[in-house]
Amino acid sequence: VQLQASGGGLVQPGGSLRLSCAASGSIFSINDMGWYRQAPGKQRELVATITSGGFTNYADSVKGRFTGSRDNAKNTVYLQMNSLKPEDTAVYYCNADIKKSRWGSYFNYWGQGTQVTVSS
Repeated sequence: VQLQASGGGLVQPGGSLRLSCAASGSIFSINDMGWYRQAPGKQRELVATITSGGFTNYADSVKGRFTGSRDNAKNTVYLQMNSLKPEDTAVYYCNADIKKSRWGSYFNYWGQGTQVTVSS
């Protein structure tokens, strides 16, 4: 199983970016999917989680600016980031709880990370 994240880049303050993360490989079902970020010198922190039913949970610092969503048919999770601030600069990682077979257990997987830089 692999998680492939994309969509990062350099954007000016106030701008927008959309991150995508597609899960591939031997997948039977996916439970929660989400996004985390890690800024230089800081611990990795939760940004948003999206349940298989589409319910979302956000860090207080991004509420009202970021929107998480997913396409279960494509095993893909998205993060729409609006009104970006310099403090949003970080490497963003996708995360998913994936079961590889009907009788297996859910395991947690991480994507490789995509850099988001907010700067003028």
